[in-house]
Amino acid sequence: RLVPHVTRDKEGLETEHDAAPRTIQTPYGDRGGVGIEPWLTDPWYVNAGELAKPALAAVQSGATQFVPKTWEKTYFNWMENIQPWCVSRQLWWGHRIPAWHCFNQVTLDTEIFVAETRAEFEAQALQVNSSINFIYFETRRAALEYAPVGGISGKDWLVYQDEDVLDTWFSSALWPFATLGWPDGATEPETAVIPAQAGTHLPTVDTGDRVPEMDSRWGGNDKTATENPDLARHYPGDVLVTGFDLIFFWVARMMMQGIHFMDGVPPFKTVYCHGLVRDAKGAKMSKSKGNTVDPLGLIDKYGADALRFTLTAMETQGRDIKLDEKRIEGYRNFATKLWNAARFAQSNGIGGSASPLPPAAAHPVNRWIIGEVAQTARALEAAIAAFRFDGYADTIYQFVWNRFCDWYLELTKPLLAEGADAAVAAETRAVAGWALDQILCLLHPVMPFLTEELWHALAVRQHDLILAAWPDTAAIPTDAEAQADIDWLIGLITEVRSARTELNVPPGARLGYVVEGATPATLTRLAANAAAIERLARIAPAETTPEGGRLQLVHGEATFALPLEGVVDLAAERTRLDKALAQAIKERDALAGRLGNPGFTERAKPEAIEKAREDHDARAAEAEKLAAALARLG
Repeated sequence: RLVPHVTRDKEGLETEHDAAPRTIQTPYGDRGGVGIEPWLTDPWYVNAGELAKPALAAVQSGATQFVPKTWEKTYFNWMENIQPWCVSRQLWWGHRIPAWHCFNQVTLDTEIFVAETRAEFEAQALQVNSSINFIYFETRRAALEYAPVGGISGKDWLVYQDEDVLDTWFSSALWPFATLGWPDGATEPETAVIPAQAGTHLPTVDTGDRVPEMDSRWGGNDKTATENPDLARHYPGDVLVTGFDLIFFWVARMMMQGIHFMDGVPPFKTVYCHGLVRDAKGAKMSKSKGNTVDPLGLIDKYGADALRFTLTAMETQGRDIKLDEKRIEGYRNFATKLWNAARFAQSNGIGGSASPLPPAAAHPVNRWIIGEVAQTARALEAAIAAFRFDGYADTIYQFVWNRFCDWYLELTKPLLAEGADAAVAAETRAVAGWALDQILCLLHPVMPFLTEELWHALAVRQHDLILAAWPDTAAIPTDAEAQADIDWLIGLITEVRSARTELNVPPGARLGYVVEGATPATLTRLAANAAAIERLARIAPAETTPEGGRLQLVHGEATFALPLEGVVDLAAERTRLDKALAQAIKERDALAGRLGNPGFTERAKPEAIEKAREDHDARAAEAEKLAAALARLG
């Protein structure tokens, strides 16, 4: 359109020139498709500096704690430098501003009162004029257009509540108590929100110097318990789990509102700040970058439990989550491993346990797994108490996959085989069923769907798994002797398997061995576990000391020698190991030189530096492994 062009000289005098064409952009709403007209309004502000004082003191006194504690600095920085907040929003939904506009069309008097309820507003208004007749309207327009036939007297005050609503975060700050029926059954705050003077847009809040403490008030009070049992039971909450990016937007507001409206009691005792979920390279997910992930697609592909376990395992305090689909696939395989273990149990007559307490056990393998369950449960309890969810996931993963599936079930196969001792087999079935039940209980918080399914598949239950009792670690015995014996056995078999793999010994080859320097206790263990060692490590005692090339390994105080003549080409194997070791050392040293070069570490991208460190560690570990393999060739 044509807009007059105006210039101003040094004295400030304006001169209007001929109209010149000028383009004025008109914004349109992306949803309604209508023009958006800028419209100045009178917003409402809250004196957040006063509200922040007791909320700041709550964290400083320890009544509310942040985990990790480092996030307290962010909270303090915001709260100590807080400014008055504009809380007005022109939306069709939300909590309306608790302000009441009153005017008289005859006297043209206008007043604004800030009050939580209509009753409080009327009490304030009657103090100004005791002969008021209130006429309420839903909107400002309805009040302005009101024109009764008989006219309006000087006593008729037209009233409408402010049509603005609280902003999103200030409104959601009411969540800890408004969802529980507040204000019904809530104690009256020590001071109410009142305007500094009629018509002001900056209410002041006198909260005093209240410092919330962890005392009896954390459990509610008689009045609250009587009038609103839900509010008394659930306020305050125990732990708030949120992202660190919401500390100021949400956490700070909930702290201020909760303390103010709930008689000085903070809304929660602990604020756990988790990391943000990013893509596999650590970049923030963005639609424009195309690196977002659809969780429903991942669930369809790998299962909800696998995704849930992945996020739990990668939740390390103070670090963001680099969501890699390979990790989800790995934990899907973990779920499959547990499923197959349950199928193995069913095929061998193992079902659910009838008691949360372990059955009596005499065999070392059964006594060992009972103690392993107790130690795992205690480790999981400690991880939960410390908010180390990654430690929780790793502990239960290692126990289920390694200790229970890979070792306990393998070691019990001979005990359950046809022709085995009937009493030992019955004991093993009872212990295995009990241990599997405890695994389902311990794993249920992070894999609820799979564990619930297996819980009912193993036995007819009187209740769902979510109602099952957590293992009572104090009532579960641990057997130090059985643990030492089985740990020794597992260590020997693991070392033999590793050495065979490193030296390319054919998997089906059975080797003899001679042990030197063994104590009587070790000889007793070898005799007691001869069948398991022969079946799982594929070695058996030899009558004579092997001549020529042999594999040597030390386990405990004993040295085991296994002949390799005729099994592998020793000369070719030494050549292969020498060549591989030299290549690993060369790559390791090259990577070390690159990482030690300031030009690389200062200019390269962080992901490139991280990749170089990972490659260096891998090459160093490979070199160490190859050197050990060479040393084993006698």
